Amino acid sequence: NTDTDSSGPPVEEGETRTVEIEDVGDQGDGLTRVERGFVVIVPETEPGERVSIKISDVRDNVAFGEVVERLPYYE
Repeated sequence: NTDTDSSGPPVEEGETRTVEIEDVGDQGDGLTRVERGFVVIVPETEPGERVSIKISDVRDNVAFGEVVERLPYYE
C-alpha cells in the first residue's frame, strides 16, 4: 500500500491549495470540493469566494482548511 492510494483523502495536513468556495454547510461554513468530490470545509468563507487555504485537519471523508489569503474574484 502506497501513499498514492486512491481510496484515501486526496489532501494532506499542511498542504496549501487555491480553491473556490462552492457551497455553505449546515454550520454556515464554506465548502469546496477537490479531487473525487472530496469535501473541504473552510470556515468564514462564502460561496463564490476564491481563497488560498492551508489544510489543517484531514478525516476519512472530509478535511478542514484555514484561509491563508483571499483572492480577487475573476473580472
